[in-house]
Amino acid sequence: MNDAVTRAAALLKGHRDSIDRLDAILVYTLAERFKHTQSVGRLKAEHDLPPSDPARESAQIERLERLAREADLDPEFARKFLNFVIAEVIRHHESYQS
Repeated sequence: MNDAVTRAAALLKGHRDSIDRLDAILVYTLAERFKHTQSVGRLKAEHDLPPSDPARESAQIERLERLAREADLDPEFARKFLNFVIAEVIRHHESYQS
């Protein structure tokens, strides 16, 4: 291999190593988030509260879109991602209801 290809391969490996670390962070962060939302779901079920809170969900989506813009991430992608997460949280909350 010539020097340019060797340097490119090293850069590629560095980027992939970073991506792998970030993927692990995302997975563990989501797991931690779901631990908290599951506690919220059980608390809501114990107190006969609805599994969904549309006002909170809307505020969270607006907040995430703002954070996405600040981070130079597509806010539409951030909104879709949070909607996906919220749907999963609501599904968990509904499973705690009698």
